[in-house]
Amino acid sequence: MFRTLARRVLTKQGGCCHVSPCHTPRFNHTVTLFPGDGIGPQISTSVKEIFAAANVPIEWEERDIYPILHPDGKTTIPEDAVKSIEKNKIGLKGPMRTAIGKGHVSMNLTIRRTFGLYANVRPAKSVSGVTTPYSDVGVNCVIVRENTEGEYSGIEHTVVPGVVQSVKLITKEASQNVAEYAFKYAVDNNRRNVVALHKANIMKLSDGMFLECCRDVAKKYPDIGYREMYLDSACLKIVNDPSQFDVMVMPNLYGDIFSDLTAGLIGGLGLAPSGNMGKDGIAIFEAVHGTADDLTERNAGNPTALLMSAVMMLRHMKLGAHADKIEQATLATLKERKIITGDIGGTATNPEFTAEICRKIKEL
Repeated sequence: MFRTLARRVLTKQGGCCHVSPCHTPRFNHTVTLFPGDGIGPQISTSVKEIFAAANVPIEWEERDIYPILHPDGKTTIPEDAVKSIEKNKIGLKGPMRTAIGKGHVSMNLTIRRTFGLYANVRPAKSVSGVTTPYSDVGVNCVIVRENTEGEYSGIEHTVVPGVVQSVKLITKEASQNVAEYAFKYAVDNNRRNVVALHKANIMKLSDGMFLECCRDVAKKYPDIGYREMYLDSACLKIVNDPSQFDVMVMPNLYGDIFSDLTAGLIGGLGLAPSGNMGKDGIAIFEAVHGTADDLTERNAGNPTALLMSAVMMLRHMKLGAHADKIEQATLATLKERKIITGDIGGTATNPEFTAEICRKIKEL
């Protein structure tokens, strides 16, 4: 109830981008929206307003999502949220709060399992106007992460008091699926090579099978270069020279860590988009940063990560012209550095930053 009320208040406060009735787009697409927790409703409102300013032909189907813990220990999400995604096929998700070390299974993990989201795609590209130690070199790489198993399979138990065992589950099917997606992504996006990151020197069976699947898929794509690299070696190499990396594919835990590393190279998680690809045409795009509860009352949430994830979503939906317009306006606002939020060195509030992007869209 409080989350719904907060969204209503934010909608009234943040109404900076209104489209006149004569310019209201025809809604050719319906997208499920999970606003999330903390600043989630705030930055989701920003996305809706910016999409309205750009006349994006999308109707939002908003659903609350929360964990339902069953007596057998399984965690699920509300049935109306499941049906909405199954019907619309496309979703956008704000950040969600997860208890640490206790309680329900991570909401992100539950969502991935529920909808079979087998590949997480995390582009990392330098943003003009956001200065980092890598601004002169430039970062432009993509992490494709297996999204459903590995150390995140959630298979844990206590052997004896004081000894806990956690199982790393790797399957041939999941490994082949994510490898196939990585190579297809490289082809579709004019990328030249794919690097598989692993620790098969230690985990010879699990990571070994992952590599075998990558090698098999690589044979189908002779025009895409393929090589393999130890995860720790890749961490060292990318901070020394990120230009040597293009598309990288890896198991779940490695991808979680490595994609945050690459986000740091471009300025942080507040700038990093993300998309999750599943079977049957289902895809859910999301902001991967935390709920940033401290920013909620100050109305200072930066919507860039969720907005750029929504741009990824538009391109996935073949709405490239709208995606280009929103991306151009957002990057121009960041480059000028006149009206930006505090996390990237500015003083603007969320509504002020949102309004500036809307203004630039209308000028295009």
